[in-house]
Formats: sequence, structure tokens, C-alpha cells
Amino acid sequence: MKKLALAAAISLAATSAFAGNLKKPVMEAPVAVAQTKQTSSSSSAIVPLILLAVVAVAVAAK
Repeated sequence: MKKLALAAAISLAATSAFAGNLKKPVMEAPVAVAQTKQTSSSSSAIVPLILLAVVAVAVAAK
């Protein structure tokens, strides 16, 4: 019985010694996300159109 317990203890201790892999770990390259500046063309065109309309109304009122 002592030999069986000793064999079980040795086998459990030996499994942790060989738990690692012999291959080198493969590291994945980090993912780079390009950030782009998003501008809306309609929002930049509204202000000049409103100013043009105000000038047109002012000219028509004279």
C-alpha cells in the first residue's frame, strides 16, 4: 500500500514538471486601427448658403 501511495505521489509530482510545451510561444502582431477625421460636407456648406441667402434677402429688400 505504501508503494502504491508513493507511486501515485511521484506520478502527480512528475506531471507538473512536464506541463509546459517545448515550442516557443507565438505572439500575434498588435492590430493597428487608423483613425480618420470625418467631416460632413453638408454641414460645412450650410453656413455659406445661409449667409448667401441673408445677403440675397438684404439686397432684395433695398
